[in-house]
Amino acid sequence: MAKRGGFGGGMMPGNMNNLMKQAQKMQKQMEDTQAELEVKEYEASAGGGVVTVKINGKKEITSVKIAEEVVDPEDIETLEEVVMAAVNEVIRMQADDEREQLGKITGGLGGGFPF
Repeated sequence: MAKRGGFGGGMMPGNMNNLMKQAQKMQKQMEDTQAELEVKEYEASAGGGVVTVKINGKKEITSVKIAEEVVDPEDIETLEEVVMAAVNEVIRMQADDEREQLGKITGGLGGGFPF
């Protein structure tokens, strides 16, 4: 008759401890990397450099620079489009960097754990 209880012979308690240690290490690395990313600054320009936007790693806009020559009261729409393009680009840059940095830790797990 087979014994009952335990892990059913599949996973030894020592292996479970190692797995938990690895998960805790990964969590610490993720927290450290996230903290580093939050203080980074990202910059993108649009319209040939007439609009420049900076954000931090928290995705907060820290600076918007607009060249005088693009400020045309008769054509606000173009200015709005160029600002929007610069903001969208800098957000993409930050998201790509965050994905890359966290991916180094998770090995492509998408930031989550497989269990």
